[in-house]
Parts: sequence; structure tokens; C-alpha cells
Amino acid sequence: RRGRAMGAAEPDLYRDTWVRYLGYANEVGESFRPLVPVAAVWASYGVATAYVTADAIDKGRKAAAVSATRVGVAVADTFVWQSLASVAIPGFTINRLCAASLALLGSFTRWPLPVRKWATTALGLAAIPVIITPIDRSVDFLMDSSLRKLYGTEGEPPSSH
Repeated sequence: RRGRAMGAAEPDLYRDTWVRYLGYANEVGESFRPLVPVAAVWASYGVATAYVTADAIDKGRKAAAVSATRVGVAVADTFVWQSLASVAIPGFTINRLCAASLALLGSFTRWPLPVRKWATTALGLAAIPVIITPIDRSVDFLMDSSLRKLYGTEGEPPSSH
């Protein structure tokens, strides 16, 4: 979900265009969970996972153009990073935020259920831009402290993020 790397010659389809917003699909789905069938929420995870997979494949192709030995690292690093930073952690965060807010609104207000559900959805949507940077930075730290040590590329690997 990050923007163009410094010095990048051409825009990255998965990072610098409208396509990157597909990575937010599951957060939007979680925000709307109180209002839509659960199948719609799961479909939003399908969209986000397709985005993550396509980005990983794209980074693998770009790495192959530079060095065949870096393809696996580029694909794995991108897939793991995007899976955590774009799908798992923000999806869980928005899910729990919305569940807590719906419960709290039910306990502390006399608002009708439809109003509480819309308020919860609005809160979830408003939280998305707030959680992105802290989650991205946390996943960078996690990856730099673990997997990237295994394959010897702390920081951003070539053609990634």
C-alpha cells in the first residue's frame, strides 16, 4: 500500500495508481460488517488477497529482470508484508474497533440499532486512514527483525514496497 520508492523510474501499478486502493477492500468490508451479509465481508477479503497476490507476482517479475536469485525473496517479502500490513492486521483492527464501538453504543446510548450500526460503520471507515501508517511501520519493524534477517535484506528488498 505504500507509494513509489524514491528514485523509481516509472509508476508502480500496485503502489502508485488507483489499484492500490484494492488493498483496503477488507477494511471497508469490516467497517460495513454491521450492515451487510457476512459473505460481502468475506468477498472484500478476496479482493484484498487478490491485490496482495498480484503485487507479489509483479515484484517477482521485476526482480527477475534484475537478478533471478532475488525472485523468491521479492515475492515472499512482498506477499508476507502485504498480507500482514494490508489484510490481516488492519482487518483485525477494524473488526475489533467496530465490534467494540457497536457494543459500547448499545450499552451507553439509546440510539436505535440501525443508527448504532451506521455510526459503527462510519467510525470504522474513519479509522482506516489513521491506522495505516502505524501498521505499515510496525510490519516493517517486524519484517526487519525477523524474516528479512533470514534472507539478508533488512529494509526494503529490491523492487519491493
